Amino acid sequence: MSPVWPALAPVDTPYGADRIAVSAHGHRVRFADGSERLCATSGLWNVPLGYGHPGVAGAVAAALRDASYLTLFRGVHRPAQEAAAALLDLAGVDSYRRVIFSTSGGAATDAVMKLSRQYAVERGEPARSIVVGLRGSYHGTMYGSHALSGDALAQGSYALDRRAVRHVDADDPAELVALLRREGSRVAAVVVEPVLGSGAHPVSSVFVEALLDLRDEHGFLVVADEVATGFGRTGPLFASGEWSRSPDVLVLSKALTNGALGAAAILVGTRVAALFADRGTTFVHGETQAGTPAVAAAILEVVDAFERHDALAGAARVGTGTRALAERLVHDGRAVEVRGRGAFLAVALTDPSTGARLPAERVPAAVAAIAAAGAIVHPGVDGIQLIPAYGYGDTEMVELDMAIRAGLARMAEDAS
Repeated sequence: MSPVWPALAPVDTPYGADRIAVSAHGHRVRFADGSERLCATSGLWNVPLGYGHPGVAGAVAAALRDASYLTLFRGVHRPAQEAAAALLDLAGVDSYRRVIFSTSGGAATDAVMKLSRQYAVERGEPARSIVVGLRGSYHGTMYGSHALSGDALAQGSYALDRRAVRHVDADDPAELVALLRREGSRVAAVVVEPVLGSGAHPVSSVFVEALLDLRDEHGFLVVADEVATGFGRTGPLFASGEWSRSPDVLVLSKALTNGALGAAAILVGTRVAALFADRGTTFVHGETQAGTPAVAAAILEVVDAFERHDALAGAARVGTGTRALAERLVHDGRAVEVRGRGAFLAVALTDPSTGARLPAERVPAAVAAIAAAGAIVHPGVDGIQLIPAYGYGDTEMVELDMAIRAGLARMAEDAS
């Protein structure tokens, strides 16, 4: 029995030696039984530059020697200032003014929900407490982010307070229009993942444009949750950077430190930051481990590495290769659909027993079969998700293709 209570799995889930990871380097993870698998998830989206990046490791080690810990409670420190400035330069100082550091995407979402509600209070609109999310979205499993997530994640088991949370469809803005017609004066913010994390469904440009127009009309904040899509995952550095107008708040986490440390950053837009500054108001939110010198050092190294090695070009190349791989699976009848953008794709698999779309309860078997064939893929709602690191070459892409096909073939044999 493992002493660890695993995340999002039953507590007594058995883990044999072939499922206990012991190390990771480059694009490969080694397990306790001595086996090694190609990672096609970038470590849960976290390591686009590959495991064990020497620059990040060196920067963090140096920071720990210089100052193992410094706090942002009622103060600042130079490493955090430098990391914040680098992120603002990256995202655009014309759009964003301040950075709030957090420890995870879920914790950052909780902070954003609080920030949007306090912003409304400071504007003299205390009735604006509703935060709107999208159906099928995933924002984390903290108290607020769990409530806001549009996926069915046993929210009813935890007495989550969803009285001031609403959800609308991401494919058609009509439902959002109707909601705002009823409750527009009570909406503080609409939080949007440019690509819905659970199913890799891209939010349509029609919805985004309507959302931005409705913001102008109704006065709520638009929050781009780019925890998963940030740092080139869908093509551009930030997916919301291609919108016709900037969101009011941008949330980043995965890839921020290349997975070295738990971290998130909330980039606060000009009008929000200016109101708090003009009023001299305190935002009552703090996290002990947020924005430490080691986190700041990792962020600075990631930003530098992206520019130095043209990581966006790598992301584009890997995205093209991954889509070609996925579409061949559709062509060969092993899959029925490919969703997503860039290097963030979902592949809806074919159920070998029926020829129809793979049901959710069969997804774990597909993931396990592919793992046994040598590759780590992420489970999706009806198949697998492919999120490779940006350093994948032709060798890794061929290996991934072979492992997926071998795993699906084994699954088909077992079903016959």
